[in-house]
Order: sequence, then structure tokens, then C-alpha cells
Amino acid sequence: MSHHLDTPLAAQNGQLYIDDLYVFPADTGTVLVMDVNSDITGVHAQPGFHPEARYEFKVHVDGAEVETLTYRISFGEPDGDGRQEFRLHSLTADDARDDSAEGQRELRGRTGETAEAGGLRLWAGRVADPFYIDLSLLAVVNAAIAKGTAVDLSDWRPGEAKNSFAGTSVETIVLEVPHEQAQLRPGTRIGVWCATKLATDAGGWRQINRAGHPMMWPIFWPGDTDFSNPANTRHPSEDRAAACQAIADQVAAVVAASGTSDDPEGYGRTVAESLFPDVLPYTVATPATYGFTTRNGRTLSDNAPEVMLSLVTNTAVPSGLRPAVARSQRTPAFPYLVPA
Repeated sequence: MSHHLDTPLAAQNGQLYIDDLYVFPADTGTVLVMDVNSDITGVHAQPGFHPEARYEFKVHVDGAEVETLTYRISFGEPDGDGRQEFRLHSLTADDARDDSAEGQRELRGRTGETAEAGGLRLWAGRVADPFYIDLSLLAVVNAAIAKGTAVDLSDWRPGEAKNSFAGTSVETIVLEVPHEQAQLRPGTRIGVWCATKLATDAGGWRQINRAGHPMMWPIFWPGDTDFSNPANTRHPSEDRAAACQAIADQVAAVVAASGTSDDPEGYGRTVAESLFPDVLPYTVATPATYGFTTRNGRTLSDNAPEVMLSLVTNTAVPSGLRPAVARSQRTPAFPYLVPA
């Protein structure tokens, strides 16, 4: 699930909103990227990362329902320059699912600087957002999904598309894990999701938001800007029982209205089952791409909005944008993003 369309209310909690998740290969390891706190609205109430929160990457191995590897990042209060200390802990086996487990501390550093040890590298800070979409196109699809009607692209001009995220920025966490990590060796099939968690008054932790496949939230629950949808707090293993039929029905209604399938219900089920559980699939050390025929990780340049909008409507939805529109927001060297 992911958020981009913050309202003023949502901006108050922007540090906990997950905007995007990326998973792709590096020369000697696997890169995990979590973006939060977009300033797409032009303002964000509090820059940086929440000092009372946890930011976690979760890894399921070989189709397992639950994670057996978690990388947990936590941040301190900002100093006079706005920099924050961070700590990275790894948790394995049952501890990967236990909020009370401490795990093993792997790295310690400060935002804006690279911390590395034992092949691990971590960078966190504010960067130019590499995501790209014309939000007017999303509005067209949102209307169809909400009303169960055909997608009306008659007024959409792909050649006139503008990147609504040009000039925007996000807080990012970039973690590179070496291939020597036992559960992330080349050839291993994994599923990755990420979550933000906030300390509770009772001393525990509450999951606030999560992300797996791109564009899930903007397409299906665009109005959830206060974390009220129960999907925020669910574990992916609960997705199919809790939401598969509802998503299948929404997709089927659009497809039926569009006349793009002789079996709208069957198509809706197929789409929902391919998106749930909501974890991003990837085979370690293989080329990553989130495309029309293959969804294997996600690179910073992938046109995920075009893929997802076309998938859920069963019709070609040209975004009018290409990766080059955000080329200046990416770099081939770690941390692969450009500090804002």
C-alpha cells in the first residue's frame, strides 16, 4: 500500500506515510528503498523521520506467509542542523515478527551520511522524488474505480502529460544488503514489504502504514489520509481473506462496464489474487522490473503507475511519461538517489 496524495490532515503524519517501496540489485547485493513524507502538497508539517517510530523492511523467503528477516531502522531527535542519528537492527527467524525482540544492531550513523559495516550500507535523508505520474490521469481512473464505470480517456492527451512530482522531495531510507546475507543469496525468491510503526502509550508498537506493490492505495483507497483503513494494520498474510473479494469486485465492475473481458468476474479475481498478499516479489540478483509481463522487484525508473492503471482496468492506459522525465533524480552510485 502506498500514499502520495496527502491532505493537510495527512501532512500532519507525513513522517509515517510510505510513498514508495523499491527493490533492485546492486553489484554485490540487494537494495531496499523506502520513501516517506512526500511534500507533494507543497508543505509537510514536520521534516525528517519520526523519532518515536520504527521503519521496517520485511522479507518473506520462498513464498512463506510470514517474514523471517526484518531490518528495523529507528531515528533520534533532530539536532540543530536537522540531522538525526539512526540505528539499524536485523531480526531473524521468529524475532523478525516480534516487536519486543531487540535484534542485532548492525549500523549506527546520521542522516545525510553513509553508514557501512560488514557489507551493509545505509543512507537516510531527504531526496528529490524519482516517482513520476500526471495526477490528472490518476483522477480519471480513480473515478472509474469508485463508481464502477468504464475508464473515460477521451479527454486524456498523453503527449501533454506533465510530471506532477517534478520538484518534489521525500525522505528516503536506502539499505544495501550483501549477497552473503544467508536469506538474500543470489537466486532466492523473496517477497518484500515495509511498514512504519509507532510507539504506543502502553509500551508496545502499532503498525501505522505499510507498502508492497506500488499504487495500491492511490488506486483503491485514495481517500484514506488518516490511516483509518484496516489494511494499514493488517499483516500481508491476512490480505486475501480480508480484501481479495472486494478488490476483485471493484476491478470486475470497471472491466464489465468497459467491455474489455468476456469474464469480468474471472478477470477481477485474477488481478486481486496477483496483488495479494501485498508483498513485492523479487528473485535475488536478477534484473528488477515492474512491468506489464514481469513484476520482479521495482527499479527507481520503472513506470509502475502505467503498469498498475492498465492492469486494474484491463485496457492500455498510456501515462505519456517515460523514465527520462525523472532521470536527474537518479544516480548509478549509492545511495542511487539525489539529496534534495
